[in-house]
Amino acid sequence: MATNMRGLTQFIADIRGARVRELEEKRINKEMANIRKRFKDGNLDGYQKKKYVAKVIFTYILGYKVDIGHMEAVNLISSSKYSEKQIGYLAVTLLMHENSDFLRLVVNSIRKDLNDNNEIHNCLALHAIANVGSQEMAEALAEDVHRLLISPTSENFVRKKAGLTLLRLYRKHPEVIPAQEWALRIVSIMDDPDLGVVLSVTSLILALAQDHPEAYSIAYQKAVDRLNRLIVQHEYAATYSYYKVPIPWLQIKLLRLLQIYPPSDDPTLQVMLQEVLQTIMNNCNEPSRNVQHNNAQHAVLFEAINLAIHLDGNSPLVNTAAVLLARFISSKETNVRYLGLDTMAHLAARTDNLEAIKKHQGTIILSLRDKDISVRRRALDLLYSMCDVDNSELIVGELLRYLKVADYGLREEMVLKIAILTEKYASTYKWYVDTILELLSAAGDHVGEEVWYRVVQIVTNTEDLQAYAAKVVFEYLKSPSSHESLVKVGGYILGEYGHLIANEPGYSPIEQFQVLHAKSQFCMAPTRSLLLSTYIKWVNVFPEIKPQLVNVFERYRHVLDVDLQQRACEFYALAMRPEEDELLQNVCEEIPPFPPRESALINRLNKKHGDSEDKRQWTHSNGTLERQPSKMIRKPGTIDTNGHGSTSNGDISQEIASSLAGLDLTSSPLAMQSPSSLPDTSATLAAKGIPRLTAGPNIDRWFDKLLYTPEGVLYEDVQIQIGIKSKYQGPVGQVAVYVGNKMSAPLTSFTTALHTEDGEALTASFIKIAPSTLAPRTQIQQIVQVECKKVFRKPPILVVSFIAGAHQAIAVRLPIVITKFLEGVKLGPADFFERWKLIGGPPREAQSIFPISLDATGHIDLAKQRQVVSGHGFQILEGIDPNPSNLVGAGIVHTAVDGKVGCLLRLEPNREAKLSRVTIRSTSEEVASEVQKLVQKPLAADPSAPAEKRTV
Repeated sequence: MATNMRGLTQFIADIRGARVRELEEKRINKEMANIRKRFKDGNLDGYQKKKYVAKVIFTYILGYKVDIGHMEAVNLISSSKYSEKQIGYLAVTLLMHENSDFLRLVVNSIRKDLNDNNEIHNCLALHAIANVGSQEMAEALAEDVHRLLISPTSENFVRKKAGLTLLRLYRKHPEVIPAQEWALRIVSIMDDPDLGVVLSVTSLILALAQDHPEAYSIAYQKAVDRLNRLIVQHEYAATYSYYKVPIPWLQIKLLRLLQIYPPSDDPTLQVMLQEVLQTIMNNCNEPSRNVQHNNAQHAVLFEAINLAIHLDGNSPLVNTAAVLLARFISSKETNVRYLGLDTMAHLAARTDNLEAIKKHQGTIILSLRDKDISVRRRALDLLYSMCDVDNSELIVGELLRYLKVADYGLREEMVLKIAILTEKYASTYKWYVDTILELLSAAGDHVGEEVWYRVVQIVTNTEDLQAYAAKVVFEYLKSPSSHESLVKVGGYILGEYGHLIANEPGYSPIEQFQVLHAKSQFCMAPTRSLLLSTYIKWVNVFPEIKPQLVNVFERYRHVLDVDLQQRACEFYALAMRPEEDELLQNVCEEIPPFPPRESALINRLNKKHGDSEDKRQWTHSNGTLERQPSKMIRKPGTIDTNGHGSTSNGDISQEIASSLAGLDLTSSPLAMQSPSSLPDTSATLAAKGIPRLTAGPNIDRWFDKLLYTPEGVLYEDVQIQIGIKSKYQGPVGQVAVYVGNKMSAPLTSFTTALHTEDGEALTASFIKIAPSTLAPRTQIQQIVQVECKKVFRKPPILVVSFIAGAHQAIAVRLPIVITKFLEGVKLGPADFFERWKLIGGPPREAQSIFPISLDATGHIDLAKQRQVVSGHGFQILEGIDPNPSNLVGAGIVHTAVDGKVGCLLRLEPNREAKLSRVTIRSTSEEVASEVQKLVQKPLAADPSAPAEKRTV
């Protein structure tokens, strides 16, 4: 830049040649005066503006204030020459803050450059937006940046910059970015063949998914697929191999993205993820002498271990990780030791079995004396996480010894953690009191109010502890120097429970008074106020030292502190009342036990850990698994209760249940559910990351037909066709989904996903992930594994998304309903009517009357009725009903959890009235209601018309 502008080159040389600051300032003032005059005169060409603005920029970089060149910089941005435009953008990003009025003048120029076909201009504009990042700029240009990111015509390096620019805008002004609306389109870029683009968009998704996890849930599947292709299948260009590690930055971001979401229930994704994590860990078993390779491999490994812990803290993978971590915490490299301790602390906080970690307890304790403070801090976190009832005394004792020599930056956190562990895992009252008082004595300056408050609460609520606590605190107060926190605890405990030890040698009332009052002169006013409260209690229980106590009140009546003076006056008046007056005794009654409450110590510890831009899913303060505490000191806020089993409300009498059991028509009584049968609104679906259902008359017709037929078309348009072929046996089934590309161009970023309303009632998952590209005029098959666990109402939703010019998403219901799991049963007339009567009427009966259409000859379409009834799984029973037009059926609904549900059907069409009555009786009222709706819908003349419902 400077070589093309001789004036700028000479100016820089003069500045560098200045021997003293005064000469430098003189040269700069002279140049600024000349530039100001040139700008004022005007008539400057592009080259001159560029040269003078460059001098202004250089002056600003040197640290001098500049107040000229802003308007000229704005004009340079509009130039068509790259060199002039570059200087203009550089000046804007350096000289103008985000609230500058000049920025309003450049928004249109930046938008023009974003829409330009010149990629260099696009990049300059993106740099300016990311560097300035003002609210006004974000509101005006976010849409244009998003368009550059998703445009198929944008160059890869432009898309990378667009993704990072959007990330910058979202971090500064999240309310400006319509994150949920853009979710599916942004996530689709994770299938891009260019890994640099994938890396930048994954950084963006990582931030967006933390705030909108439902909308970006499809990213979970794409992250697993990409990790599998990178690590297992080795699908990457050689340029993205960093010391033989495939693009480690992308691997780490994908592994972190997966930690945002709970573990997937999809068995296909589980298997793929297990293979990915196992491969990463196996790769680290082979040591390398190359430092860069080790650094990259370890970075990926530690994130993989964090993910393995997140998925299942007790899995074999985590056991493998524990062995690796044991090697790392003994490493000679500080960074490796730090990461090993940090990850092991995560493991200790989430696993039930600490034995593998306890083997290395000595090494971890030695790390408390590491030369690096960050390693010492991680060792402290690990000891806190791995503490339990068995090793609590050892760990707390070691922490107390280290506390006396620990860095001041660590002491406050250490005090909190020692106090929490001591309370949580105390084996005896004696150990608890000894430890806490030693803590107060050793680190009083770093003990917050919460710690001694908690001691007071526990001593007050534990009667067996009170006398011992009074003795021990008295001994600590006899030392030459006692911290003020210890004096507060001593004042409270001796005031309340000093009388319990007053008759023992060495603990007489006068000795207690002398020891405690000797400390008061070194204490602040609040502590002295507490001691005055102690003295008035002693006036009541120790009348022999009343003169000394009254003398103290008399002296404090004349101090300047308002609170001390008021207390002293009031206490003096109380102390001087006649002995037979009961007022003093009533006022000085012993403090009652505190009500159960949660410890404030953990809340205090959590506040010490602030949020950062990289929001991790686990922190040392709030991620520890709840372990079994000691029974000595009950966890605050808990109450022992005796559990009593509740009597279940059976829907069917024992007689009916036993009778139907003989015919395999029974089920265990099903718990009542009340899910809404209304379809989800588009807003609800969008919040769950599901696009609104694709609408169309043919779509509904195809879906309705597939409810009682095993195969057919589910969706078709000019681009794709989706077909279905299914088979069911018992509570499980397989649905083959055929997706065909009808176009002559490939469908890219092709994704299929399933969404079920109630995962506890119905599970549906693909056996394998669909390929990301669907070639022209080809078809793929996706197998869906289905299991019915309980009665369900809403079918799963299939979402097929792809890019064909623009991003498109098709969401259709899969024809998986409760009758797909219904198997026909043969019954004779006597058996049928016996079961019909045993089941009885409502609520296990569902009945409706609805209009029907006659065939072309004016008769009832018996063939269609039989097709619908048998298609829904019923065995049509012949010879049951004397009317040949009526149909009678029986079947069993199979569920994996709730067992079998008997179901009986009667269909009675009336030719003259053009009406039909369907009656369903079932051992489950939910099944009866749902099957009645499913059978009626394809038979009704107008499915949209409401049916006349009656109960018989």
